[in-house]
Amino acid sequence: MRDVFVSRDDRFSLAIDDASGRMFASFPVSNGLVDYSEDYELTGEQFAAFVENPAVALGFVEECRRHEHDELLRLQPGTRRGLAS
Repeated sequence: MRDVFVSRDDRFSLAIDDASGRMFASFPVSNGLVDYSEDYELTGEQFAAFVENPAVALGFVEECRRHEHDELLRLQPGTRRGLAS
């Protein structure tokens, strides 16, 4: 994946999977055993709007951190789902 926007302060990124062309909002999580990223698929319209206005993206990312958009996860979590770090 190629990051297009990274917010170090708010700990999220907006990225494109060059192989598939799919777009994602990602943020780090940890489950005590491993640190990894949860990737939430975005539409082209969402991605463009979020890159243009990262404050709007942060609202979406906060909803994802509360598991409000789990249907958009690139990979469904296992039994030991991580918490946003």
